Amino acid sequence: MTTIETIRREYERYPPKGYRRLTRWFTRRIPTGLYGRTLLIIILPMVILQSVIAFVFMERHWQTVTQRLSTAVTRDIAAIIDVIDTYPQDSNYDEITRIARERLELNIAIEPEGSLPPPRSKPFFSILDSILSEEITRQIKRPYWIDTVGDSNLVEIRILLDDKVLRVFAKRSQAYASNTHIFLLWMLGTSLVLLAIAILFLRGQIRPILSLTEAAESFGRGQKMPDEFRPRGADEIRRAGLAFIRMRERIERQIEQRTAMLTGVSHDLRTILTRFRLQLALVGNETETAHLNEDISDMQSMLEGYLSFARGEAQEDVGDMDLDILFAKLEEDARLHGRTLTAAITGAPLVKVRPNAFSRLVTNLASNAWRHAQTVRIQATIRTGWLTVVIDDDGPGIPAKSREDVFKPFFRLDEARNQDESGTGLGLSIARDIARSHGGDITLSDSELGGLQAVIRIPT
Repeated sequence: MTTIETIRREYERYPPKGYRRLTRWFTRRIPTGLYGRTLLIIILPMVILQSVIAFVFMERHWQTVTQRLSTAVTRDIAAIIDVIDTYPQDSNYDEITRIARERLELNIAIEPEGSLPPPRSKPFFSILDSILSEEITRQIKRPYWIDTVGDSNLVEIRILLDDKVLRVFAKRSQAYASNTHIFLLWMLGTSLVLLAIAILFLRGQIRPILSLTEAAESFGRGQKMPDEFRPRGADEIRRAGLAFIRMRERIERQIEQRTAMLTGVSHDLRTILTRFRLQLALVGNETETAHLNEDISDMQSMLEGYLSFARGEAQEDVGDMDLDILFAKLEEDARLHGRTLTAAITGAPLVKVRPNAFSRLVTNLASNAWRHAQTVRIQATIRTGWLTVVIDDDGPGIPAKSREDVFKPFFRLDEARNQDESGTGLGLSIARDIARSHGGDITLSDSELGGLQAVIRIPT
C-alpha cells in the first residue's frame, strides 16, 4: 500500500477535528424530521437558483439596460449643449427648449450667470447615480450636479456652462430600468406558488409514513392497529405498509399457536398432577404423603409461573386503569404483611394500559420489595405521554453487577437477598416482559431509602 493510500484511508477513518466540529454544528441546526428535511431539500435549491438568477440579472440585464438608457440621455444633453455653443446669438433659447421637449422629451431651462448647488451625499446603493455620473463625466466633461434620490419620477441634471447653467429634467424611466421589480415579483410569486404545491404534495406523502409509524408503535405497545390504517402513498411506502401488515399477521399467528400449544400442555400437566394428588389421597398415611403433597404444590406453582411467563399478556386489550385503586390495594396488602407502603401520584390517575398485565407488573415489583424490606415508597408520574412509576425500598438491595441478571428467567441471587424458597425465579422476568410489551422498560438502581429502586417507564 502506498503512502498516499495510507493517508487517504486514515483521513476517512479519522477526519480532522474541524471537519467533525462543522458536521456536528450543521447536524444540530438542520431539521431532524423527514418532513422538515424534505422541505429543506426543496427550498434550498430553489433559493440558490433564484439568488444566482437575480444576481446575474442585476449584474447583466439591469445594469446593461440602465447603462444604455443613461448613455442615450447623456448623449441628448451633450447634443443640446453643442447646439447652445454653436448658436450663442439665440439669447432666449426658445427654439432649443422646444426641440428638447418635443423631440427628446427633455424639459430644459437655461439660467444665465447661475451656479451649481453644493454636492449632495452619494446614496449607499444607486445604480442610476453611479452610471449617470460616469456618462456625464465621459461625454460632457463639464462640472455637473445631479439629483436621482427620492421617489420622484423626474431626474434633475445641472451642467455648468461658460456663463450660464443648463437645467435638465428627464423622466426616470428614460435613464433607468425602472420595471425590474416586476421580474423579481414574478419570480418570487411563482416560487411561493410552487412551494405551496410542493408542501401539499409532500404532506400527502408524509402522512402515510406517519400512519405506518403510529401503527408500528401501537403494535409495539401491544395495542390494536388503528382502524383507519391502510397502505397508501408512494409505491415504496405501500410496500412497507404491506410488509408491516404481513409481519404483524405472522407474529399474531405465531402467538396464537404458542398459546394454544401451552394451553394443551397446561391441561395435560394439570391432569397428571391431579392424578398424583388422588393417588396420594388413597394411600391414607398423611405423615408419609405430606412432603409429597408439598412437592406437588410447588410443581403446580412453578407450572403456573412458567406458563404465565411463556404465554405473556398479549391477548389482553388496552383499557383505562385507575392508579388510585391499584395503589390502595397495594397499601392494604403491605399492611397485611406487616410492612409500610406509601404511594403518591403526580398527574391524572387514569392511564391507558392493559389493566391485568400492568397490575401484575406493579404488584410483582411491590411484593418483591416488601418481601425483603420494611418500608416501600411508590411514586407515579404521568406527563408528556409517559407513565413513570418509581418503587423504592429500604431492603438489602441488589449488587450493581447483578441488576441485569435478575431479569433473566430462573436466575437466583444468593442468600443475602433472603429469597423465599417457593419462588420460581420468574417474577422480574415476567415484569420486564410486561413492561416491554407496553413499549417501555424497567431499570434498577440504588434507592434513597438505602435499598433498591425500580423504575417503570412506559408510553401512554
